[in-house]
Amino acid sequence: MADVTEIEALKASLRGARNTAGALGDIAKRVEALDAHQSDVSESDLEALQSLTLANAIAAQALRGFVESMRKRRGKIPQAAVEGSGGIEE
Repeated sequence: MADVTEIEALKASLRGARNTAGALGDIAKRVEALDAHQSDVSESDLEALQSLTLANAIAAQALRGFVESMRKRRGKIPQAAVEGSGGIEE
């Protein structure tokens, strides 16, 4: 049987990653529209990029960690990879 709490947590983690990626997409449109020879990135866009890139990185890493822990509980990740060796056995 599925773990309802785990599935809801996964959904929330996905929403966080998608929301931060979407917010970056909005600023990306403005940056892509700039003529590099005639204009510069605004200070407000740079501040937003600084904040959003951090939020996006945190959200993506949290999602990755959550998925990894779900796979670990299911026995789908080799123990060596879970312990931090990257799956490389000596």
